[in-house]
Amino acid sequence: MVVLPQEKHTKSRIKSVFLKKVNRIISVNLEFFIAKRIVSSKDHKSNISAPIIKIAIAAIVLGFVVMLVSIATSVGLQKKIKEKVSAFNGDIVITNFDTNFSNDSGIPISKQQDFYPDFNSVEGIKHIQVVALKGGVIRTETDFEGVVVKGVGDDYDWQYFDEFLTEGTLPNFTADLNSETLISSYLAKRLGFELGDTVSTYFLNSDSTKAPRSLGLTIVGIYDSGFLEFDKQFMLADIRHVQRLNKWEEDQIGGFEIFVTDFDEINEVRNAIYAETPSTLDTISIRDKYRSIFEWLELFDFNVALIIGIMILVAGINMITALLVLILERTQMIGILKALGSSDWSVRKVFLYNAMYLIGVGLFWGNLIGIGILLIQKYFKVFTLDPATYYVSEAPVYLDIGYILLLNAGTFLLCLTMLLVPSYVISKISPVKAIRFD
Repeated sequence: MVVLPQEKHTKSRIKSVFLKKVNRIISVNLEFFIAKRIVSSKDHKSNISAPIIKIAIAAIVLGFVVMLVSIATSVGLQKKIKEKVSAFNGDIVITNFDTNFSNDSGIPISKQQDFYPDFNSVEGIKHIQVVALKGGVIRTETDFEGVVVKGVGDDYDWQYFDEFLTEGTLPNFTADLNSETLISSYLAKRLGFELGDTVSTYFLNSDSTKAPRSLGLTIVGIYDSGFLEFDKQFMLADIRHVQRLNKWEEDQIGGFEIFVTDFDEINEVRNAIYAETPSTLDTISIRDKYRSIFEWLELFDFNVALIIGIMILVAGINMITALLVLILERTQMIGILKALGSSDWSVRKVFLYNAMYLIGVGLFWGNLIGIGILLIQKYFKVFTLDPATYYVSEAPVYLDIGYILLLNAGTFLLCLTMLLVPSYVISKISPVKAIRFD
């Protein structure tokens, strides 16, 4: 059989490519094998690098725990405060244009709007409900306290207050008008009220020459949101009481509260709502209404980013130190590998594999300890906070597999990238001098 020159050339190329791939696989396996032997060798645990390696791993563990706890508690606090502000105000509020900045709803608006009860013309809206506010004073035999009666209707979403409820039940405003009310734990303790008590509330009359109007409300539930600024003010009652006190028509209300599906897009949704509502109505988001609170929350993002940067830098520096000590300790091995024909990059990969193992060990224990601490806090509320300062009574925790995986990957890659520079020292080592090194 005669083999043509073209067929010989093709077979030669295939053989060359195959051998190159085999050599590459053997090279990778060899480097990984050497790194594995270094890690598992007995003298590795008793030599001078052992305590330095332990310190480097401990730095990764401690740094990762701090980063994980910082993110989980910071995001948890932000989400919890946003939820509490939304519970009392909605995410977006639609009211009449007026100059009324008191606790009373200003000029009433009709609930006969094209966007109510279903706001289908704007995407991102989860729920819309009617409300009306009326400022008054609770009077007892020994004390008095200013309050805001928030009138709500049968379309009110009780999701948040169901979570805040500590005693009794939620009011039912779906049937005939009743005197049921939901009052905060702060007001109940401050004025000595219990479930079933009647709260005598007084309101200024629109005619200053007439005596204040009174309203008796029966406590059926007590809530505690932990947001003292709101707990001091709000009690919830049927919106029809507010309508009667203000002498409004049945379809007149103070405003609409809107909840959005994605709070991060609240400004875009607010602008879209503003464009879809009549020119006589104003639209404001709680970000604008409580700007100081949300500006304070945004500071947490900067603090967390600063903590993450510092922790990764500390862990990276410790790993660099450990890698340099490992290189120094294995100088003779480096010389032998170079003398046998290994490239600088091949030898560097041996130590990078070793470093990857150490980083992996640190991340494993960091995840185990960090998630353990967060789960303990989430279910047992070990660490408490001052609600007057932080608006919550305990440190809230937000756990999500997404940011945990991202934090692991980011820490691993950044630490490994920082080790590429010190591993370059290997290329400066002479095989002859390294073999003689002692």
